[in-house]
Amino acid sequence: MDVGKTFTLSEAQTMLRVLEALLRKAQAAASRVDALGREMQELSYRIFLSGGMQVDVTVAARRRAERDKAEQETKDTLAEIEAIGVEVQDLEEGLLDFPCVMDGRTVMLCWKLGEDAIGHWHDAEDGFAGRKPLDGRFGKPERERLN
Repeated sequence: MDVGKTFTLSEAQTMLRVLEALLRKAQAAASRVDALGREMQELSYRIFLSGGMQVDVTVAARRRAERDKAEQETKDTLAEIEAIGVEVQDLEEGLLDFPCVMDGRTVMLCWKLGEDAIGHWHDAEDGFAGRKPLDGRFGKPERERLN
């Protein structure tokens, strides 16, 4: 696994509020994409059932543009989070992973939306299901962990 930036526990904790705001922004935009997509599907279904009907093309085009804009906002916000070096594991659940070096190997500090602080970690390949509570290794200064 190629990991670029890594974070200490302290660095990751410091960034949580900014990342939480970005995550909520991405979730809201994704929710708008879903709602507008459902609205457009319902319109298509009504047209199909009626064998065709008069559609206000301007309104339909505006809705499509709104959906496209929300979709782009979602992508841009997720890209902003990833540019920081944090991985979004599940947008809907609000799961973030922060690459961290522990005992000379890369692990993931794991945070879920709604948690006050980062309290768990997991091996890169284990994912959320393998999360474990933080232990004393994460509180040590980085130079002590590497020795």
